[in-house]
Amino acid sequence: MWGALARRGGRGGWRGLAAGRPPAAAAPWSQVVSEAEKIVGYPTSFMSLRCLLSDELSNIAMQVRKLVGTKHPLLDTARGFVCDSRNNLQMRGLVVLLISKAAGPSTAELSFQHNMVSGIYSSQRSLAEITELIHTAFLVHRGIVNIGELKSCDGPLKDMQFGNKMAVLSGDFLLANACTSLAQLQNTKVVELISSAIGDLVQGIYYENSKLSEENCLTDDIGISTWKEQVFLSHSALLAKSCQAAMELAKHNAEIQDMAFQYGKHMSMSHKLHSDLQPFVKGSSSDTVVFSLNSAPAVLHQEFLGREAWIKQIREAQGKGSIMDYKKVLPAENKTASEGLVCQVCVLPRSPQIMA
Repeated sequence: MWGALARRGGRGGWRGLAAGRPPAAAAPWSQVVSEAEKIVGYPTSFMSLRCLLSDELSNIAMQVRKLVGTKHPLLDTARGFVCDSRNNLQMRGLVVLLISKAAGPSTAELSFQHNMVSGIYSSQRSLAEITELIHTAFLVHRGIVNIGELKSCDGPLKDMQFGNKMAVLSGDFLLANACTSLAQLQNTKVVELISSAIGDLVQGIYYENSKLSEENCLTDDIGISTWKEQVFLSHSALLAKSCQAAMELAKHNAEIQDMAFQYGKHMSMSHKLHSDLQPFVKGSSSDTVVFSLNSAPAVLHQEFLGREAWIKQIREAQGKGSIMDYKKVLPAENKTASEGLVCQVCVLPRSPQIMA
């Protein structure tokens, strides 16, 4: 199975994505996605199409149009979902399809191969759509604005309140459709896996939101192991458990299911790691640089310096005011990031799924 993954990785983006390198290092992102779509025989533009064309969501879309001209983040989410070719929001579903094709049918299910199209079961394709619906629902919900923290430059209060209502409604609608489709798979283990992934997402996002108001304050004394736990909840759980569920639908044994779980987990983690690195590896010194003090480079830098030295550096960057001068922290962290954050073996341990 993993030999097949390695061969497919050489064609287009599995190696690059799994290693946490920018997709553009091997090929333009759109080309990577196009190659992957050819492998699975299923354009990602069809993901969630049945849901998106429903009358209910069409009515919601008409209401969302009223937000045009406002600064509510729901507009950016909707715009990105429709036409974001660089970050292709259907990546998770596509990975589920790719790993389903790479694994193939279980030896115990050879008699059901006639149910496969392009080497993928219809239930696995449905699972890929469900994964995308859940991810999109949470993207929409992440756009809910904290009314209590609004400033005058954010626009009229009524626009933000209306946008929040639309974000809650549309996100809940997508999530409800995902749950309905999940039940139609008629597999209790898959339902349990995806339901637990939703719970993990809620827990992870709650933790993230609790830290937003503390970004300019001294951060918790967390290590890379804690960072991995938090990132798993908010970013990796959905893909990891969806990959495992895809193997369950094909009746693969527990060992193969665990390998798929680990692959999805570490792939998502490397994607998050790459995202955390961006403030340190691009942009000129004159640019305004903002990064999370709980990002991977900051956590590793804290471990490298020691807690007391880290607190001293943060206090110096804050100065007399409460606003953080990130440029005072950036040079030291940049050195740590470049020297010690080449995916860190502690984050991505050697294993068959990572070596693939």
